[in-house]
Amino acid sequence: MTHTTTDRPTGRTSGAVVPVLAFAGIVVAVMQTLLVPVIKDLPQLLHTGSSNATWVLTSTLLSGAVATPIMGRLGDLYGKRRMLILSLAVMVVGALVSALTSDLITMIVGRALQGFAMGAIPLGIGLMRDMLPREKLGSAMALMSSSIGVGGGLALPLAALVAQHADWHALFYGSAGLGVLCIALILAVVPESPMRARGTFDTPGALGLSAGLVLLLLPVTKGSDWGWTSATTLGLFGAAVAVLLLWGLYELRISAPLVDLRTTARREVLLTNLTSIMVGVSFYVVSLVLPQLLQLPSATGYGLGQSMVVAGLCVAPLGLTMMFTAPVYARLSARFGPKATLILGLVIIGIGYGAGIGLMSAAWETVLVSVVLGAGIGLAYSSLPALIVGAVPASETGAANGLNTLMRSIGTSTSSAVIGMVLANTAHQTNGIAVPTMHGFRVSFLIATVAVAGGLVLALFLPGRRPAGHTQLRASSAEDAVLELAEEALRGFRGRVLGADGAPVARAKVTLIDRHGRQAGATMSDEDGGYLLVVPSEGTYVLAARAGGHGPYASHATHAGDDTHVELDLSLPGDTVPA
Repeated sequence: MTHTTTDRPTGRTSGAVVPVLAFAGIVVAVMQTLLVPVIKDLPQLLHTGSSNATWVLTSTLLSGAVATPIMGRLGDLYGKRRMLILSLAVMVVGALVSALTSDLITMIVGRALQGFAMGAIPLGIGLMRDMLPREKLGSAMALMSSSIGVGGGLALPLAALVAQHADWHALFYGSAGLGVLCIALILAVVPESPMRARGTFDTPGALGLSAGLVLLLLPVTKGSDWGWTSATTLGLFGAAVAVLLLWGLYELRISAPLVDLRTTARREVLLTNLTSIMVGVSFYVVSLVLPQLLQLPSATGYGLGQSMVVAGLCVAPLGLTMMFTAPVYARLSARFGPKATLILGLVIIGIGYGAGIGLMSAAWETVLVSVVLGAGIGLAYSSLPALIVGAVPASETGAANGLNTLMRSIGTSTSSAVIGMVLANTAHQTNGIAVPTMHGFRVSFLIATVAVAGGLVLALFLPGRRPAGHTQLRASSAEDAVLELAEEALRGFRGRVLGADGAPVARAKVTLIDRHGRQAGATMSDEDGGYLLVVPSEGTYVLAARAGGHGPYASHATHAGDDTHVELDLSLPGDTVPA
């Protein structure tokens, strides 16, 4: 027999945890959309050419794509709250660097540091999964996942207002202030998760993934500038394929990989990640098209002639609707499951883009399109983390959601590159200035509609699952846990958690760990000390138990994988750990 220890939460989980974590997601979104109102002015503001100025946006995308899975894995290993605070702290430093300069290179460095904040989304989802009861988890993850759209929608008009009436560097000071406030709130109300993955950090895997992602996303984001058939673009795509293949082979051969590709290759995880790319594409198209259409002068014959602030206000309902769909998602998912809500969200997005092709002649029509798309994207974004969380062990939640967030980032970056190319190739020249055309806007919406259709096909092949029947979503009580487990399978371990005096211990956390050191299940003991855990397959496991006022305890046990329960009582030592 062996003993194992687990970090205890630093405080009681309060009702403020979910709003604070969602606020962290909003801060990340604000950082991302900060420069949207001044994109067209960046070359003049930084005294450089247009192609160089785009690196201010590209650097954030690249660093965010690299940091997201890495911070997720570090969170699984060393604490999600700790890595969440670190991500936001690096963002604050980057914002201050950008606020103090008008030099291109320094600005790119500052924006790259801000990209580290992207890790906050999967880390926040991981914290929610570790701490919240089942009945609150669905709506909480929906709110966290949607916060990226909420923040983006709210930030557009506010950033436009600041850019119109103050020095543009004030945008970065505001972002830094929000980051500091978010860190303070997390320190005050969010406890650290006790969940830890076993193993060490895969440094070669992190370097290989970083190199592969940079080689992939560079030509995706710069292909329209370099030429899609240029030697540079094709060479980088080829190098990306080679590096990522070698990285994948390496990850399959080590015991503690950065990304468990075997888990990622599961049908549910793989299809969810591929669908996430399509949802990312659909989210970014509306953000690129509508602000430009609204701000184009009416003299063009199709431009709506609105100011920067009004254009931001017209697109803001996209984010607001995403926020309001979070509780709706929770009810729909509880009844029909996350697969059904994902499909519904994709159908609504398709309707929004399809209708939007013909609704571009008035500002109120763009508001209507934003509302419909916000509802669909909110449902789709809310479903993705629930599907991932339900398909992976708890110890891999951070890394798995980090990879899912990365898939969305690949979708948005691909969308940016493709739509940018479409608008550039369909633009007409007026006094040496390229002006987007209505044809280009409609083609962009058509591309988004096709992407959504592809995502819908992928989602239809996701395995169905009963909404509340998956053991990896933590139950709201010990009785609920026992009922869910009993319904789902007949094989596993059961018994009682007892104190040193032989008395039953209620509300003890019992964790099932497989031979790879990964969590395979978890539950809480009932009022009589009883527990029940299902095993995924035959093999040797460790059952670890912990409760306030008792020392930790762990026992090795073997299950044959047949439809039986192995009886095993867990006896906790005396009061060696403070309650």
